[in-house]
Amino acid sequence: RYEQRDDLAVVIQPFFRNTLLPLDSTSKPDMSFFAADCFHFSVRGYAEMAMALWNNMLEPVGEKQTYNNFTYDRSKLRCPNPEKPFLSTRRNSGFGNSDLNLEKTESSVPYWAVIVTAVAGVLVGSL
Repeated sequence: RYEQRDDLAVVIQPFFRNTLLPLDSTSKPDMSFFAADCFHFSVRGYAEMAMALWNNMLEPVGEKQTYNNFTYDRSKLRCPNPEKPFLSTRRNSGFGNSDLNLEKTESSVPYWAVIVTAVAGVLVGSL
């Protein structure tokens, strides 16, 4: 819908697509990344997600990292490239004249799965 606009770009940032649960030294879930409710992220978890999102926004479309490694290492935070000091979009990543028709694609997740997941989340959260 927005492919032809010069003043707006919508870009999916897939940094969380293939992320695994962070583990501690005993191979159990590292709870320092999660809040007391064991569902939401803690400050440390949000910091990791913010770094992964920032890095994803700087990566060209088609070359974006699809996972987060939960290392809590500030050195993995990237700076903009001096040759391309902007956030990456389809157009400035070299896909501006693509013949890809985004309107014809189908969702890979059935609508009922979203409803079931939402209801299950509310039930689990209320427990």
